[in-house]
Amino acid sequence: MQYLDEYRDPQLAQRLLEQIHALVTQEWTLMEVCGGQTHTIVRYGLDSLLPQQVALIHGPGCPVCVTPIELIDAAITLAGIKDVILCSFGDMLRVPGSEQDLFAARAAGGDVRVVYSPLDALQLAQRQPHKQVVFFAVGFETTAPTTAMTVWQAKQLGLQNFSLLVAHVRVPPAMEAILSSPDNQVQGFLAAGHVCTVMGIEEYEPLARRFQVPIVVTGFEPLDLLQGVWMCLKQLEEGRAEVENQYARSVQRDGNMSARSLMSEVFTTVDRSWRGLSTFPQSGLALQTEYEEFDAEKKFDLQLVSNETSSVCQAGRVLLGQLKPPECPAFGVQCTPESPLGAPMVSSEGACAAYYHFGRRSYQAQEEQVEQHDSNSIA
Repeated sequence: MQYLDEYRDPQLAQRLLEQIHALVTQEWTLMEVCGGQTHTIVRYGLDSLLPQQVALIHGPGCPVCVTPIELIDAAITLAGIKDVILCSFGDMLRVPGSEQDLFAARAAGGDVRVVYSPLDALQLAQRQPHKQVVFFAVGFETTAPTTAMTVWQAKQLGLQNFSLLVAHVRVPPAMEAILSSPDNQVQGFLAAGHVCTVMGIEEYEPLARRFQVPIVVTGFEPLDLLQGVWMCLKQLEEGRAEVENQYARSVQRDGNMSARSLMSEVFTTVDRSWRGLSTFPQSGLALQTEYEEFDAEKKFDLQLVSNETSSVCQAGRVLLGQLKPPECPAFGVQCTPESPLGAPMVSSEGACAAYYHFGRRSYQAQEEQVEQHDSNSIA
């Protein structure tokens, strides 16, 4: 398929891998930020083709995975209120709350509906004026502009039966928290191209300077990621720490200024709890005062109560790159896509789901695959 197969060309991949093998002289640890990148890496086995000195670890780049339990519980509470229609993206329905998920809430009689866009929820509110329609707004900066446009339109229309349960989070504060950790292992980042398509690359430059780590913005196809790895390793080998843009076909330095302007009008930054991790300063988005009439937390006087995750589930360590999914004792046993303990096993971008669906159920088998490849090295 044109414009897709060209980014999966095996001969070009081979040449990039040869360049990477020739480049590396010492051990390096890189983190891909986005779960979409993780799925490509695991699906195509890119990590097993890299030199043994290069470790790829998976970051907290899945907004579904990091949505805090208290917001899942709030959505479940809303679904149980008479005359409320709770609208959500489909992958949120199976994310476990403290006691149940949204599928269970729907089975118990709650009006929970899957939508493909917040605009679908807005149209539903227009068609059902006697119902209160709440959209569960989840996502990074990638999806936030669509949410902002939706609530802006709701204000222009004067809709009083539409609101948002906002769970949007920002990527740079999470990267800063990882780099600030005393247990940090990350020496370079592969940043998420779709986030940077909206936000640009400027906000990553202070991180690169402060922590002396290279940050390379990449796309999501195999060649995107291999080229991004090569660019990041080249900086490390040369002692540089800069922000580079591999995904130039989509990302501009300033991002999408119209989207950024609308986001600034509708949202403000707030501290936000990330599931399984911690509360990161200024890492979340909340509605500005001018739009707080559309804030479901205020409209329904919701009291958010923090709850602990399963003691068996190690999703937090997986999201920090401290653990590979198969190293979690619950992986594939107590925790499966059919019965998940943690959100990374649910989401289409979750690292645990990637390892499960693409057969990476044995970490030992993965290591053996790497050893076998090295015995037939392409270098």
